Amino acid sequence: MSRPTSSPWPVRLATLALWALAAASVVAWGLRLSTPASLPAAPTSPAPVAAPDVQAIARLLGAAPAGAPAPGAPAAVASRYTLVGVLADRDGRHGAALIAVAGQPAKPFRVGAKVDGDLVLQALAPREAHLGPAGAPATLTLSLPAHP
Repeated sequence: MSRPTSSPWPVRLATLALWALAAASVVAWGLRLSTPASLPAAPTSPAPVAAPDVQAIARLLGAAPAGAPAPGAPAAVASRYTLVGVLADRDGRHGAALIAVAGQPAKPFRVGAKVDGDLVLQALAPREAHLGPAGAPATLTLSLPAHP
Protein backbone atom coordinates (compact mmCIF):
# COMPACT_ATOMS: atom_id res chain seq x y z
CA MET A 1 0.00 0.00 0.00
CA SER A 2 1.50 3.10 -1.13
CA ARG A 3 0.51 6.51 -0.07
CA PRO A 4 -0.35 9.18 -2.50
CA THR A 5 2.27 11.87 -2.43
CA SER A 6 1.03 15.36 -1.87
CA SER A 7 2.67 18.43 -3.25
CA PRO A 8 4.65 20.61 -0.78
CA TRP A 9 3.75 23.80 -2.68
CA PRO A 10 0.51 24.79 -0.91
CA VAL A 11 2.23 24.71 2.47
CA ARG A 12 5.19 26.65 1.12
CA LEU A 13 2.94 29.33 -0.45
CA ALA A 14 0.89 29.71 2.75
CA THR A 15 4.08 30.10 4.77
CA LEU A 16 5.39 32.70 2.28
CA ALA A 17 2.10 34.65 2.53
CA LEU A 18 2.21 34.68 6.34
CA TRP A 19 5.83 35.86 6.37
CA ALA A 20 4.99 38.58 3.81
CA LEU A 21 2.13 39.76 6.01
CA ALA A 22 4.39 39.81 9.07
CA ALA A 23 7.05 41.79 7.19
CA ALA A 24 4.47 44.29 5.90
CA SER A 25 3.17 44.77 9.44
CA VAL A 26 6.69 45.41 10.79
CA VAL A 27 7.37 47.94 8.00
CA ALA A 28 4.05 49.74 8.58
CA TRP A 29 4.62 50.04 12.35
CA GLY A 30 8.22 51.08 11.79
CA LEU A 31 7.15 53.91 9.49
CA ARG A 32 4.40 54.98 11.85
CA LEU A 33 6.68 55.14 14.88
CA SER A 34 9.61 56.75 13.07
CA THR A 35 7.68 59.86 11.94
CA PRO A 36 7.48 62.64 14.56
CA ALA A 37 4.05 63.29 16.01
CA SER A 38 2.43 66.43 14.73
CA LEU A 39 2.33 68.89 17.61
CA PRO A 40 0.10 71.96 17.63
CA ALA A 41 2.05 75.01 16.61
CA ALA A 42 3.03 77.20 19.54
CA PRO A 43 1.98 80.84 19.20
CA THR A 44 4.84 83.10 18.23
CA SER A 45 3.88 85.71 20.81
CA PRO A 46 1.65 85.35 23.86
CA ALA A 47 -1.81 86.86 23.73
CA PRO A 48 -1.96 90.31 25.31
CA VAL A 49 -3.30 90.27 28.86
CA ALA A 50 -5.96 92.84 29.61
CA ALA A 51 -5.01 95.27 32.36
CA PRO A 52 -7.17 94.84 35.48
CA ASP A 53 -9.81 97.46 36.18
CA VAL A 54 -8.43 98.96 39.38
CA GLN A 55 -11.59 100.91 40.20
CA ALA A 56 -13.78 97.83 39.84
CA ILE A 57 -11.49 95.88 42.16
CA ALA A 58 -11.54 98.72 44.67
CA ARG A 59 -15.37 98.80 44.60
CA LEU A 60 -15.42 95.02 45.03
CA LEU A 61 -13.24 95.35 48.13
CA GLY A 62 -15.49 98.05 49.58
CA ALA A 63 -13.72 101.29 48.65
CA ALA A 64 -15.88 104.27 47.78
CA PRO A 65 -15.80 105.35 44.12
CA ALA A 66 -13.68 108.37 43.27
CA GLY A 67 -16.74 110.53 42.58
CA ALA A 68 -18.62 109.39 45.69
CA PRO A 69 -20.50 112.09 47.52
CA ALA A 70 -19.36 113.27 50.90
CA PRO A 71 -21.11 111.67 53.89
CA GLY A 72 -22.91 114.96 54.57
CA ALA A 73 -24.84 114.85 51.27
CA PRO A 74 -28.12 113.18 52.31
CA ALA A 75 -29.94 113.71 48.98
CA ALA A 76 -27.31 111.74 47.07
CA VAL A 77 -27.20 109.05 49.77
CA ALA A 78 -31.00 108.77 49.85
CA SER A 79 -31.16 108.17 46.11
CA ARG A 80 -28.95 105.10 46.62
CA TYR A 81 -31.68 103.31 48.62
CA THR A 82 -35.21 102.35 47.61
CA LEU A 83 -37.79 101.13 50.08
CA VAL A 84 -39.86 98.38 48.47
CA GLY A 85 -41.91 97.08 51.39
CA VAL A 86 -42.42 97.27 55.16
CA LEU A 87 -43.63 94.71 57.68
CA ALA A 88 -43.70 96.30 61.13
CA ASP A 89 -45.43 95.97 64.48
CA ARG A 90 -47.28 98.88 66.10
CA ASP A 91 -44.31 100.43 67.90
CA GLY A 92 -41.88 100.06 64.96
CA ARG A 93 -39.18 98.31 66.97
CA HIS A 94 -39.73 94.89 65.40
CA GLY A 95 -40.26 93.87 61.81
CA ALA A 96 -38.45 93.97 58.51
CA ALA A 97 -38.13 96.13 55.45
CA LEU A 98 -37.38 95.28 51.84
CA ILE A 99 -34.68 97.71 50.72
CA ALA A 100 -32.89 97.87 47.36
CA VAL A 101 -29.34 99.19 47.70
CA ALA A 102 -27.62 100.85 44.70
CA GLY A 103 -29.98 99.38 42.11
CA GLN A 104 -29.50 95.78 43.32
CA PRO A 105 -32.50 93.51 43.92
CA ALA A 106 -34.32 94.27 47.17
CA LYS A 107 -33.28 92.29 50.26
CA PRO A 108 -35.07 91.95 53.59
CA PHE A 109 -33.49 93.68 56.60
CA ARG A 110 -34.68 93.27 60.20
CA VAL A 111 -34.70 96.19 62.61
CA GLY A 112 -31.15 96.54 63.93
CA ALA A 113 -29.53 94.89 60.85
CA LYS A 114 -26.70 96.54 58.94
CA VAL A 115 -28.04 97.78 55.59
CA ASP A 116 -25.00 99.30 53.90
CA GLY A 117 -21.74 100.71 55.20
CA ASP A 118 -22.40 102.03 58.71
CA LEU A 119 -26.17 102.44 58.15
CA VAL A 120 -28.44 100.30 60.31
CA LEU A 121 -32.20 99.86 60.03
CA GLN A 122 -33.20 101.60 63.27
CA ALA A 123 -37.01 101.73 63.23
CA LEU A 124 -40.05 101.20 61.04
CA ALA A 125 -43.29 103.05 60.53
CA PRO A 126 -46.30 101.90 58.46
CA ARG A 127 -44.81 103.27 55.20
CA GLU A 128 -41.32 104.33 56.31
CA ALA A 129 -37.93 102.97 57.32
CA HIS A 130 -35.47 104.98 59.42
CA LEU A 131 -31.75 104.40 58.81
CA GLY A 132 -28.75 105.75 60.66
CA PRO A 133 -25.49 104.80 62.35
CA ALA A 134 -25.76 102.34 65.23
CA GLY A 135 -26.38 104.11 68.55
CA ALA A 136 -27.05 107.49 66.87
CA PRO A 137 -30.26 109.17 65.74
CA ALA A 138 -31.68 108.30 62.33
CA THR A 139 -30.08 110.27 59.50
CA LEU A 140 -32.15 108.93 56.61
CA THR A 141 -35.84 108.21 56.24
CA LEU A 142 -37.04 106.09 53.33
CA SER A 143 -40.68 106.19 52.31
CA LEU A 144 -42.71 103.85 50.14
CA PRO A 145 -43.84 105.40 46.86
CA ALA A 146 -47.42 106.68 46.76
CA HIS A 147 -50.10 104.33 45.44
CA PRO A 148 -51.01 105.01 41.81
